[in-house]
Amino acid sequence: MPRPEVAIVIGAGPGLGSALARRFARAGMQVAVARRNADKLATLTRELGGNAHAYACDATDESAVRQLFASVAANLGVPTLAVFNAGAFVRKGVLDTSVEEFERCWRVACLGGFLVGREAARAMLARNAEHKGTLIFTGATASLRGGAQFHNLAVGKFGLRALAQSMAREFQPQGIHVAHVVIDGQIAGERAGHSIAERGKNAVIDPAAIAETYYQLHLQPRSAWSFEVDLRPYVEKF
Repeated sequence: MPRPEVAIVIGAGPGLGSALARRFARAGMQVAVARRNADKLATLTRELGGNAHAYACDATDESAVRQLFASVAANLGVPTLAVFNAGAFVRKGVLDTSVEEFERCWRVACLGGFLVGREAARAMLARNAEHKGTLIFTGATASLRGGAQFHNLAVGKFGLRALAQSMAREFQPQGIHVAHVVIDGQIAGERAGHSIAERGKNAVIDPAAIAETYYQLHLQPRSAWSFEVDLRPYVEKF
């Protein structure tokens, strides 16, 4: 009997990250979920039982990211699906932003994406398969345009999108499907005031619906791979 596929979600918070883990586990995958504080994953791993495995990892720490992929490969197997879903954001005007705040947001959103993407590619390239794996980066409205008081988010997300484009052009001919998903709207449950009940059923994005799109990206045949997908509620102006 073949071993189940392995998925890894870096940035497994209570909204989209958890929804991704649930969807991948429902597909029969073994799911490694990672965030800086692994204790915060206890509820999710209990819910998913033996399909989910918690790891602590700071995505901006090169040695920690390397150790994460090594541990997942040793414990579960080489991931065939990796999602970089980490991010940081401080909403402030430029004149009020400290160097430390600006650098931290960039390091989490962009440098973290590089470190995770690089280790995922290294692991997947070693697989003996035509479709060696899928690597998905979570983007945002700020991936495409910078708004007032949103520079801390936009700079990192712009860079992450550029990284995803470069990685797609480098690794897709080698069998790794690289995709970037623009989440153009507020995700239900990720921040106060963003629940479906508070904003209306169709005013925020259901994280389970986003997770379904991520999983379908993984299933795409090699003859028709998407690079960029944008998702938004039908009421969102764009």
